[in-house]
Amino acid sequence: MNMNEWFLRRFFWLLTSIMCRIDDRQVSQIPARGPWILVTNHVNVLEIPVLYTRLRPRPISGFFAAYRLESIWMRWLLHAFGGIPVRRGEPDLRALREAVIQIRSGAIFALAPEGTRNPQGVLQRGKAGVVILAQRSGAPIQPVVHFGDVHWQQRLKHLQRVPFNIAVGRPFRIALPDQRVSGQIRQAITDEIMMQMAALLPEEYRGYYAGRHPTTQFLQYLETAEQDSKRLN
Repeated sequence: MNMNEWFLRRFFWLLTSIMCRIDDRQVSQIPARGPWILVTNHVNVLEIPVLYTRLRPRPISGFFAAYRLESIWMRWLLHAFGGIPVRRGEPDLRALREAVIQIRSGAIFALAPEGTRNPQGVLQRGKAGVVILAQRSGAPIQPVVHFGDVHWQQRLKHLQRVPFNIAVGRPFRIALPDQRVSGQIRQAITDEIMMQMAALLPEEYRGYYAGRHPTTQFLQYLETAEQDSKRLN
């Protein structure tokens, strides 16, 4: 851990602890290191420093929109966080390759399958990039969602602490079918992953996946995150 990262972690830990009332008791269910993929919902910018500081000292990485590099401040901040810039709206093979390298080297990679944030906090339909990343890296997947922080700006304006609840689900692997994995199958797998996330959220935040029960046609649960992490290493 370099000095920039140490300073940012301490600063954002203190800042988010003051701003938020954080329930992070389930974070202990996440292994100490990868190869591992975390799938999460994307609501607002608050989730980035909260999740980052609560997951460290685990080696964490993730994608961020490449256009943010236009800001000198954001460029420094995101590089300090170890993020990978990705071009939106097009296949970014360079970013995918770098993510696979980081995961295989022992990183825990956080990914929002929705591909964009929803300020209302309801899930949108997931995109199949998470399946491709899991296929190429061979890493297990674990859902980690958060809720309660939808109206965080209004709460802070009224000097109220923001509730931020973190829920962690069971880890699993993708059990690929024997036939060729088509785009349709990838989307079906993605939907199963998203339903695992939805099951951890209150009903009003499940969005596209509301009323749907999780299925595991293409998923295989692991016994424990710790056991599978030890086996991989």
